[in-house]
Amino acid sequence: MNKNGAIIIVEDDKDDQELFGAVFKGLAYKNEIIFFNDGQEALTYLTSTPSEPFIVFSDINMPKLNGKELRKQILENEDIRLKTIPYLFFTTCAEQQDVIDAYSKSIQGFFVKPASFQDLKSLVTIIVEYWKKCESPNYIE
Repeated sequence: MNKNGAIIIVEDDKDDQELFGAVFKGLAYKNEIIFFNDGQEALTYLTSTPSEPFIVFSDINMPKLNGKELRKQILENEDIRLKTIPYLFFTTCAEQQDVIDAYSKSIQGFFVKPASFQDLKSLVTIIVEYWKKCESPNYIE
């Protein structure tokens, strides 16, 4: 996990993209923020870039390739899997089966999108700070 790498946000809802963008702008992390409208766009990027992103925030329900299918593709691709990129779901609501399916695919977190900007900002701060403190095989000091 490259703690200085890009933060990937896979989200088809433009309003949620704007909200995430405002949150990260306010938090002023030095990581580049890259948005993708669907899982297929994100997968194309992840399979074609030599860079190692820091973390992926993914919606579940998206066109073309949904979040669960994207996670499955990542797990099946050894080159991406070895980058040890934390993969988190952010969704509007949590159905028990979605949570079970997510954790069966080694998801690192499942979150319901908070209703308020401040709550989202607080949650994103906790998540990013946690992963910035976490060690990974390729970047241990």
